[in-house]
Amino acid sequence: MKFSFVDTCNPGRRRILRDAFTLALAASPLASLARAASDTRTTDTNADEVTFAAGPRPLVQYPQKRPLTLVTTRPPHLETPFSVFDQGPITPNDAFFVRYHLANFPLSIDPDSYRLTIKGAVNTPLSLSLAELKTLADPVEMVAVNQCSGNSRGFFTPRVFGAQLGNGSMGNARWVGVPLRAVLDKAGVKAGARQVTFRGLDKPVLASTPEFIKALDIGHAMDDEPMIAWSMNGTDLPFLNGYPIRLVVPGYFGTYWVKHLSEINVIDHMDDGFFMAKGYRVPDNDCFCVAPGTIPAMTQPISRLPVRSFITSIKHGDVLPRDQEVTLKGIAFDGGAGINKVEVSIDGGQRWREARLGQDLGRFSFREWTLPVSFTHQGTARLMVRASNRAGESQPLQADWNPGGYRRHVVETSHVTIA
Repeated sequence: MKFSFVDTCNPGRRRILRDAFTLALAASPLASLARAASDTRTTDTNADEVTFAAGPRPLVQYPQKRPLTLVTTRPPHLETPFSVFDQGPITPNDAFFVRYHLANFPLSIDPDSYRLTIKGAVNTPLSLSLAELKTLADPVEMVAVNQCSGNSRGFFTPRVFGAQLGNGSMGNARWVGVPLRAVLDKAGVKAGARQVTFRGLDKPVLASTPEFIKALDIGHAMDDEPMIAWSMNGTDLPFLNGYPIRLVVPGYFGTYWVKHLSEINVIDHMDDGFFMAKGYRVPDNDCFCVAPGTIPAMTQPISRLPVRSFITSIKHGDVLPRDQEVTLKGIAFDGGAGINKVEVSIDGGQRWREARLGQDLGRFSFREWTLPVSFTHQGTARLMVRASNRAGESQPLQADWNPGGYRRHVVETSHVTIA
């Protein structure tokens, strides 16, 4: 397997990633990519272990990535090892999770010939080069969490259909690009427009498979949040995270963050494609939930992230010392109201103490927290964390349930031993 990456900071070497995924060892590049990942599996006993019914999941290494937890190979779905989230609020590019919906995705992209098409209910249809896009408006920067809708699905009880994910299908990055609104203003949105749809370069393998197209209401598309990003943590987007441009929808689940963005279509109706009308939907009620095992009467498209928090400095089964101070550490985030409090319990929820919040990188970002604690009794202990935001939203003690296994946000518990 041979691939090359070029530093785009050098203007004379701009043809980055043209041959990044040219894999010459077999006729099928996708098969080679999957086999290459399989060949680099590791059973490192010090690595984070994600185990569900099928047993422990291996770590695999794809181009531009450190070893990540394998969910599927076709299309690639790779989770960030959870220990990464204890290393800082920004998730490194090489550790950022990977999720594709369709297996026929590009393996080589020429940035010099790449075009973004804007069409539909606009006054001036556009075909923008990357250079034109980058000079269309002043660049904006935002730190925001991208979280898969099914993150943590493997912990739903009773189990639900779909990839049985751990907690690693999320990440927090610093994105740079132009506001989506600037592109729409350039094209001129016509009166009567209701939604904007987005399509990337990944395609179905079978004709019967629906294309992956997502939509935002016109009011959302024209506000200050959505952006078209080309930079992630100070460098070009990794190929598997959407190079050369992707849609960034801060506060919304990753299903809307279309990768390899190639087409924007302004429409005068509500999109009725599969991934809006049937897929990625949650019960249409206040809790987005139903009784376990039941089917909702009405559904709506999944949208904003709920409040979530995790302890990152320890894991299940750790042994912690008695009568010594231990600093617990973790992260919290929400859909954009902003985290304003994190509380921790070391006695299974009987008493709660407020943690100290770390640097505020923006209302869409991970917010780190710390709390020094000490344990006075030997034996087992249940450590719990819950967060709340400025809108008064918090996390339930009992997990909500829905048939898609979406939007998990229960108070998380870690079981440890004090010795």
